[in-house]
This record gives sequence, structure tokens and C-alpha cells, in this order.
Amino acid sequence: MAIRSRNKVEVGFSVAGMTDIVFLLLIFFVLTSTLVAPNALKLLLPQSNSQVQAKPITTVSITADLQYFVEKTPVNFDQLESVLQKKLRFREDPTISLHSDRSVAIEHIVKVMNIARRNNYKLILATNPE
Repeated sequence: MAIRSRNKVEVGFSVAGMTDIVFLLLIFFVLTSTLVAPNALKLLLPQSNSQVQAKPITTVSITADLQYFVEKTPVNFDQLESVLQKKLRFREDPTISLHSDRSVAIEHIVKVMNIARRNNYKLILATNPE
């Protein structure tokens, strides 16, 4: 009398569950990547072929009509220094990225550079590649 087990283990592997997860992850990453806008201000930056390795903590933008922005928040020029001091107060090696439209006069860029020099901030001028 041969005793046989009634429960047989199937060796096959179903990948249907795995493909569902992969497609859901793909849809998630496609949707979230389209929602990210790094800089919503439309500026025509000057062109350059040099790159800087420093990573800025915040950005200051000057539009063609001389409006100042710290990141995406509009700021009056008289308040710019105090806003930057609050934002960079406890940071080590604070670095600012200056995004300026190419039609802005150099005197307005120099004013922001003077604010950075007075407060010992590093300043990077953002440009488009040539």
C-alpha cells in the first residue's frame, strides 16, 4: 500500500502581480515628474560654457521689469537683504544663485552682489549653456 500525499506543490511562478506593481510605479513616477517645476519664472539667462560645482541654498531672481524674487516669493529690493539674512542665518557656507534676465542692467546685479559680499555669502550667476 503506497501512501501518497494529496497536496502537491506547484513549482510555477506567476509574474502577473509583479507586472501590476511595475506599471503602477511607472505611472506614479511619470505623473510626479511632470508636476515638478524647478523655476517658474521665465527669464532669458545669459549664456556661458563654464560650470560651478557649488550647490546653492536659495535663489534670487531679477526679471526684465526689475522685480526681485527670493525663490518664487516676490520681494521689494529694500527687504531683500533682511529676507536673505533670515533664510541663511544658521547655514554653513551659504550660497546664493542669482538668476537675472539678460536685459537687466549690470547695476542691479551689482547691488545683489554687494548684499552677498556684506553678509559673506557666495554668489553664483546662473547662465544657460552655449
